[in-house]
Amino acid sequence: MGSKRLYRSVKNKVLCGVCGGIGEYLVVDPVMIRLIWVLLMLFQTWRHLFHLFTGASLIGGSIAIYILAAVIIPKDPGESRE
Repeated sequence: MGSKRLYRSVKNKVLCGVCGGIGEYLVVDPVMIRLIWVLLMLFQTWRHLFHLFTGASLIGGSIAIYILAAVIIPKDPGESRE
């Protein structure tokens, strides 16, 4: 049994393939991952807690986390480009 690795998706990508890759890794529809991401960004309690602990805006912080994930998580080498 091979180890499961997290990759950015090439076939389920909207921007960089981060949410698509997370969805494929968790065997969940990537649209659900995107909806959860947006809802957490907009939910007031999470925004307050995020700002309290980091001193940064949640929306700006979420964008920074997405960009960081896009840089760190490699593209799936098994998928061909279309």
